Amino acid sequence: MWSRWLALHGIPRAFLAVTARAGDPMAGLLATHGRGDDPYPFMEEIRARGPLLHKRFAWSTVDHGVCRDILRDRRFGITDPTQLGLPAPLRAVIARTDPGLANPVEPPAMVVVDPPDHTRYRQSVSQSFTPRAIDRLGTRVTEVTATLIDRLADASRPDLIADFAARLPMEIIAEILDLPADSHRDLLEWGHCGSPLLDIGIPWRTYRDAIDGLRGADRTLQERFHRARAGEASDNPFTRLAADNTLTAREFTANAALLIGAGFETTVNLIGNGIVLLLQHPDQLARLRDEPDLWPNAVEEILRIDSPVQMTARTPSCDVDVAGQHIAAGDTVALFLGGANRDPQVFAEPARFDITRSNARDHLAFGSGVHACLGAALARIEGVTALRALFEAFPDLHLTAAPHRRGLVNLRGFAALPAQLGTRRAVPA
Repeated sequence: MWSRWLALHGIPRAFLAVTARAGDPMAGLLATHGRGDDPYPFMEEIRARGPLLHKRFAWSTVDHGVCRDILRDRRFGITDPTQLGLPAPLRAVIARTDPGLANPVEPPAMVVVDPPDHTRYRQSVSQSFTPRAIDRLGTRVTEVTATLIDRLADASRPDLIADFAARLPMEIIAEILDLPADSHRDLLEWGHCGSPLLDIGIPWRTYRDAIDGLRGADRTLQERFHRARAGEASDNPFTRLAADNTLTAREFTANAALLIGAGFETTVNLIGNGIVLLLQHPDQLARLRDEPDLWPNAVEEILRIDSPVQMTARTPSCDVDVAGQHIAAGDTVALFLGGANRDPQVFAEPARFDITRSNARDHLAFGSGVHACLGAALARIEGVTALRALFEAFPDLHLTAAPHRRGLVNLRGFAALPAQLGTRRAVPA
C-alpha cells in the first residue's frame, strides 16, 4: 500500500509543492489539500492567464465555454487518475499494487472509463434513476427529511452536517443500493474516508485510512453481490443488476461505491454549502420565505457559486486545437468547474449570490456530455426539499461557531455546522 501511495500521491505531492512555490496557480490550488484554503483566487489567477494555461505537467482552464466544449467533445476521454501524466516507472508500480477494491475513482467505476464500457455501466446503473424511480425516491426524500426535522427539534446541540445534511443522502443511497438500516453508519464512514481519494497528493495517513475504509465497503458490497447471485429475491434495481449477470463482481462493487461517493458526499456538500450561503445572505433567505417558488433556482445558484465538485480532467485521444491552443494526444487537461461557474463572460457579477439569477442553471456543477451526473435530478430534489424544510421549520436558525471547511480540494464542503435552532415553527400541512 505504501508503494502505491508513493507513486500515486507521495511523489506528485512533492512535485506540486515545488511547482506551487514557483508560482504555478494550478499546482498552488492542488497543493491546498488539508488546509481548506479558498480555491477561487487560484482559479482567477488561471483565468487571468487566458482560456487555457499550459504548464509542464498539464493544461488547466476555468473558462466556461472551454470546459463545456471539452466535456462534450468525444475526442476527449476521461483521465484515469492512475495514469495522470505519470512517468512509466510510477505507472508500473501502480499497476502492480492494485488492491482490487471497490474504488469509486479508479476503473471499472464508470466515472473513470470511456465508452463502450462506460455506456454499458451507465445503462445498467440508470435503472435506479428512471423517471419512475426518481418520483418514488422524491417521495422518500420528503419522508426522510420530515423525520430528520423532528429529530433536530429534539437535539440539544445539533450539528447540521452530521445530524441533517449527511443523514438524508445516506438513507436514500442505502435504499438505492438495497442496503439494510444497520449499514447507515458504515455508509457515513465509507464516504468520509473515501472522499480524499479525489484529491492529488494526499498524505500517507489519509490514503491509508481511505483504503481501509474501502476494504470495509468492498466486503459489504461483495456480500451483497453474492447474495443476489445466489437468488435473493428483491424488486430493487441494483439487486436485480447483481443477479442478472450484467456486471462482474468487481464492476458491481466499484460502481456501487461510486454511487456512495457521488450520491452521498456531493449532496452533503450541496446542503451544507446552501445552509451557510443562505445564513450569510439573510436578504436572499427572506425572499425565499416570501416567494418559496424560488427554491429550485436558489439550489441552482448554490450549485453554481460553491460547487460541491470543483474539478475534473480529460485527455484527448488525438491532437486537438482548442481556444487557439494545440493540445497533444495524451495530455491532461484539468477542468476547474468551480471557476467555470464563476466565468464573468457567462454570469454577471459571478461572485454575487443571487437566487433570482436567470441563467443559474447554466452551471457545470453536474458536468456535461456523456459523463454528466446520473443522479443530478435526485440531488436537486434533495437540495430543495432539505433546505426549504430546514429554514421553514426553524426560522431563527443560526450557527454557534464559524463554519469549518473539510480541507479537501475537489469535494468542497463543511466538516461541521453546530447550530442553535430556536423555536420550531409549525408548517401547514
